[in-house]
Amino acid sequence: MDLGLQDKVALVTAASRGLGFAIARELAQEGAHVAICARGAGPLEAAAAALRESTSAEILAVPADVSRQEDVERLVGAVRDRFGRIDILVTNAGGPPPGRFLELTPAAWEAAVQLTLMSVVRLCHAVVPVMRAGGGGSIVAMTSVSVKQPLPNLILSNSLRMAVVGLVKTLADELAPEIRVNAVCPGWTRTERVVQLMEDRAARNGTTVAEEEARITAAIPLGRMAAPEEIARAVAFLASPAASYITGISLLVDGGLYRGV
Repeated sequence: MDLGLQDKVALVTAASRGLGFAIARELAQEGAHVAICARGAGPLEAAAAALRESTSAEILAVPADVSRQEDVERLVGAVRDRFGRIDILVTNAGGPPPGRFLELTPAAWEAAVQLTLMSVVRLCHAVVPVMRAGGGGSIVAMTSVSVKQPLPNLILSNSLRMAVVGLVKTLADELAPEIRVNAVCPGWTRTERVVQLMEDRAARNGTTVAEEEARITAAIPLGRMAAPEEIARAVAFLASPAASYITGISLLVDGGLYRGV
């Protein structure tokens, strides 16, 4: 299936590793020009080099912290100056720390709001005028299965990713028909973030990471965690012209973990 991504311009944030990197690679393999960002310049350049080596796409790497307004403005300006337009925005950021309600301070909540919610607000606010000037585009917000089924010890993520879904639903209405806006909600995926969460669970429960992983996968009908590229393929489809009549959805890619209807 041709997704129609040849020569499209995509911006993927937090793309030096994990899901962000997998999404950037998938879009690049489909023929898009891809701009990536991350806070650390060294890992970001290494990721850009790996993408250039494995694909024929043009890759732009811009160090940026998406929780900072000035960084977002500089990032979007750099992509516009390099490519002249932005057709696709994938909002992605590292997850807030795990913890229970009384373990987390108001300062931790404020930091999580900036990282998980306001980064999406800032990116969309900066990119939408560029998309409109170019005739439209597509936004995909990375959230989590927790927007449907809250996960233990993740109250920051559980709360704030639901706010992102509210933003997605509203923007899908406001920005149509020029710009489509959707969310992808991964389940358990084998990334550095998930290793951290399993280590936290093991420490709390007096178990091992292997035992926690076995407990998690036992609840997934497909019997395993996702590989990052499996999430990336879903994102590439939703972001592409092949999904031209899809907007305002939250697509679960969770191996069947969520049992609701």
